[in-house]
Amino acid sequence: MTTKGEFYQRDREWQPPALTPDYKTSVARSPQYSLISLQNSVSEITGPVFGHNDIDPIDNDLILNYAKPGESPIGERIIVHGRVLDENGRPIPNTLVEAWQANAGGRYRHKKDTYLAPIDPNFGGCGRTVTDENGYYIFRTIKPGAYPWRNWVNNWRPAHIHMSIFGTAFTQRLITQCYFEGDPLIDKCPIVKTIPCQQGRDSLVAALDLNATIPLDTIAYKFDIVLRGRRSTVFENRLEGN
Repeated sequence: MTTKGEFYQRDREWQPPALTPDYKTSVARSPQYSLISLQNSVSEITGPVFGHNDIDPIDNDLILNYAKPGESPIGERIIVHGRVLDENGRPIPNTLVEAWQANAGGRYRHKKDTYLAPIDPNFGGCGRTVTDENGYYIFRTIKPGAYPWRNWVNNWRPAHIHMSIFGTAFTQRLITQCYFEGDPLIDKCPIVKTIPCQQGRDSLVAALDLNATIPLDTIAYKFDIVLRGRRSTVFENRLEGN
């Protein structure tokens, strides 16, 4: 029987290396020297934190939370749901989960995004929620579009949603990306290909979940987030290993 405080040994080959030249910006971003472990202060590891009172009832509904009254964004309506779990499959309750994404045309609502796809006036592209007592979270949104990016001549990012998970303090934050089952661009993406093993890549793909769809309305995808251990999700801000 596994005790509550037990951790699995990190698999250093699970995460992508910091320097992956085919992902061009990693050349400038990767550290030139060995990483240094810094001790966090008491204020960094004890708060502040978000609670249910900080979340608006429609913060997790990206179809409604930015749209004008009586209007809605353009695109395929989807649900992304799942659980935040520890390495032994136990739920992580009361955890802040944030999501941000491009619109259905593949464009972010950001002043530096100059892709020719139009801005959707009814889509803000971000939301947040807090997991319940079973570690469950849910977002309703528009499926994001693919978009080109200046890596090599003809690279495209697959449809994806960025997600972050907070622990018991702001410094305990993990960031990842959620892709969608069946997208042919996943295996072509230079960023995804930096992950050395197929299991790690698979941890980022949300499975089609027809049981959770709303008939004639919204299709669903299931994306569990495992914080550590042998089944962990790959996190892009944990270059030292999961």
